[in-house]
Amino acid sequence: MCGRFVLAVNPEQLTLEFGLERAPEFAANYNVAPTQNVLAVTNEQPDTAVELRWGLVPSWAKDLSIGAKMINARAETISEKPAFRTAFKRRRCLIPANGFYEWHKNEDGTKTPMYIHLDDRDIFAFAGLWEVHRSDEGEVLRTCTIITTNANIFMESIHDRMPVILHREDYATWLTPGEADPGMLKSLLLPYDEAAMAAYPVSKAVNRAGYSSPELIQPLAS
Repeated sequence: MCGRFVLAVNPEQLTLEFGLERAPEFAANYNVAPTQNVLAVTNEQPDTAVELRWGLVPSWAKDLSIGAKMINARAETISEKPAFRTAFKRRRCLIPANGFYEWHKNEDGTKTPMYIHLDDRDIFAFAGLWEVHRSDEGEVLRTCTIITTNANIFMESIHDRMPVILHREDYATWLTPGEADPGMLKSLLLPYDEAAMAAYPVSKAVNRAGYSSPELIQPLAS
């Protein structure tokens, strides 16, 4: 799964990486947690970055708290699950990040947080879905989820799942407006190249949701 990640970029970096016309100012967050706002580039507005709440709330949901359970969507069943299948067809997005956290289970039963990033670039994008929920009173809530897949060889030693990280050349395809061929889309939802990934242990301070500091991505002193 993917339950925490880092987003510490400026608008100039975002516009260059994703070919945007504009991007909003967004405070650096070294510990993005579920139900917080994140930046996303949607297939509805592929020329700008918008804020979405992390944790997808289906349009038909009666209880908004369901979003906290919908932070990830499994690539293997994404076209079948009622909560995700419509968004997969019509509402896809890129979710920028610098890296993400996963917890390695040690032999003694304790867990060590690991910071995972790409060696070859500072910013990348998770494959995501977005949705719009309208309340009976007309209030609009825009939310998103991060797609996960089986771990690659590198990630297997840390966790059996990993977020889908898209290659730059696949951004435009993922952001195809409206409906796109499901088979073609699913072909993009693969584990990222293990040779391009790196990880190291970090402070357990990352366990505290709501705490954000650059120190969280500093390697743990041995």
